[in-house]
Amino acid sequence: MSLVQQRRALTATEVVTRLAKLEGWCLDGDGTAVAIQKNFQFADYAQTMLFVHAVAWLAMARNHHPELIVRFDNCTVRYNTHEVAGLSTADFDCAAAVDALPGAAKSVSV
Repeated sequence: MSLVQQRRALTATEVVTRLAKLEGWCLDGDGTAVAIQKNFQFADYAQTMLFVHAVAWLAMARNHHPELIVRFDNCTVRYNTHEVAGLSTADFDCAAAVDALPGAAKSVSV
């Protein structure tokens, strides 16, 4: 079974249950464009870029790539699964992995 076949869109109840377990993450968009997102705040550009590179490494290792919106002192991370036109367990698993990165917990969610 391929990775795409293993993924399926979560139901609304599953999304709400999983979202409740992630601190600071919220829903954005609707329909096939629905995503979970979180903004991470840092002291400066160098710390922001260290975080961005760590998220990129996670994305490559897990073969699940978020949208990153990078600014001087913050980065918004957005996940959705295009293959299922919604949210999958991969989105929530990757969000938890991002939260576990060194420095992510010290950032301020906005």
